Amino acid sequence: MTMVITLFTEGRVILFLILACDVLFWVFLVGGLTARYAAGQRALGGALLLCVPLIDVVLLGATVLSIRGGAEPTVWHGLSAAYLGITVVYGHRTVRWADARFARRFDGAAAPPRPVFYGRAAVVDAWKSWFRFLLAYAISAGLIFGLVVLVSGPGEGAPLMVWLNPLTKVLVYSMIWPVATTVRPGRAPEPQ
Repeated sequence: MTMVITLFTEGRVILFLILACDVLFWVFLVGGLTARYAAGQRALGGALLLCVPLIDVVLLGATVLSIRGGAEPTVWHGLSAAYLGITVVYGHRTVRWADARFARRFDGAAAPPRPVFYGRAAVVDAWKSWFRFLLAYAISAGLIFGLVVLVSGPGEGAPLMVWLNPLTKVLVYSMIWPVATTVRPGRAPEPQ
């Protein structure tokens, strides 16, 4: 047990845990959908898909344990918080997207509706997308600031806050698309 605690007090282990969590997300997602649709094992597929959000809980717990265990705060702890904010917002959407594809391929479900790239629908979609990232940004920032409080202040938590810079840049730059779509939403294609 002390060996495990010692491993978590080294910040770079968090980087490998983030990578492992990302791989496990796809393993459980594809495994759950394959079990559900290709193998017809709905209960097994559901159990595997329930593991998908648990991966985030494990990463959050490991990050907090690492910091509470005396690890020097690193950029990897900050990346963990940024990653969690993004997966909380986009994880469910990714599962729904993959589920629709598997249902179409193996269950004969109807094709999902194609996105509209013009007019009011395009404007609404562009702003929804931006607000979705704003929510991911807010969750990530909240987790980062929570970790800073956990390590007793901004002076010691500076490596954690490094990730606010790229997240903020993405938030600001990604606003170009909804603004441009609002100004010039495009027209429906000409019938042929």
